[in-house]
Amino acid sequence: MDRDVWLGVNVGGIAMKNPVMAASGTFGYGMDYPGDVLDSLGAVVVKGTTLKPRRGNPPPRIWETPAGLLNSIGLQNPGVDVFLEEHLPCLASKGAVVICNIVGDTEEDYGEIAARLDGAPGLAGIEVNVSCPNVRNGGLLFGQDPRALAKVMQRVRARTRLPVLVKLPPGDNIALSARVAQEEGADGLSVINSVPAMAIDVREKRPALGAVMGGLTGPAIKPIALRMVWICADAVSIPIVGMGGILGWEDAVEFMLAGATAVAVGSALFRDPETPRKVVTGIRDYLQEERMDSIEKVVGRAKGSPGPCAGRRRAG
Repeated sequence: MDRDVWLGVNVGGIAMKNPVMAASGTFGYGMDYPGDVLDSLGAVVVKGTTLKPRRGNPPPRIWETPAGLLNSIGLQNPGVDVFLEEHLPCLASKGAVVICNIVGDTEEDYGEIAARLDGAPGLAGIEVNVSCPNVRNGGLLFGQDPRALAKVMQRVRARTRLPVLVKLPPGDNIALSARVAQEEGADGLSVINSVPAMAIDVREKRPALGAVMGGLTGPAIKPIALRMVWICADAVSIPIVGMGGILGWEDAVEFMLAGATAVAVGSALFRDPETPRKVVTGIRDYLQEERMDSIEKVVGRAKGSPGPCAGRRRAG
């Protein structure tokens, strides 16, 4: 039981002490969390960052559903220059591995943000968000159109030497998008972004969110996300960060068995900030119990399996 295990992973050139990350948009800039939560993470992906400051969508911005969280923040953020001057130095001083999620209205925006981030002290990489469903011009079309995605990646790749992850939306063409991202120089993929959705307030008799539409996260989307990771793992050779409804270590291991090298915790942070630490501990215990000495022994292990093993399905 006391078998030594190595939890470190490398996601496209981003070295992390463990495979558990904080998903963009759920951790802010880390200032509202205790320091030990930050210490428990392999990496922090900061909220979507645009070229200029954005005020975000009108309230209400959050709506709880039976199996997930519906949000429509609208990419409220101070802009890339404030991130570089104020937030990045603070996070970096705490020893965090920092990845900046970037969003543009145009291909040129993506390139310009990447250029400003290139070489920034303390920044480990960039996550290109081509799939935010919460704003009219939040890059959603880039993620759904492989040709547009290619142009975005060409702009980004030409302006930065940092490792670049591409965050993809769920969809029938995700394998094609994944291949395009890899061909255009992506070092890894983040799979998946929130799922476009909405809710209606029956008392007010109007859409629950101020912006009408939002993105669904949480347990409701986990089976969808897992399938998308599985498909992408067959389509590309670059590392994948799996995300969508990870509440505990078993969820994280499922994503790894499907082909993810690392995972990102999102909505669960709002319910229990200690979730990342618990997931890391659970993964370590799992490796010991399964007599594996590293994460790489888990990644993609379910590929080629004929189906679920009798008697080992999760309860509930």
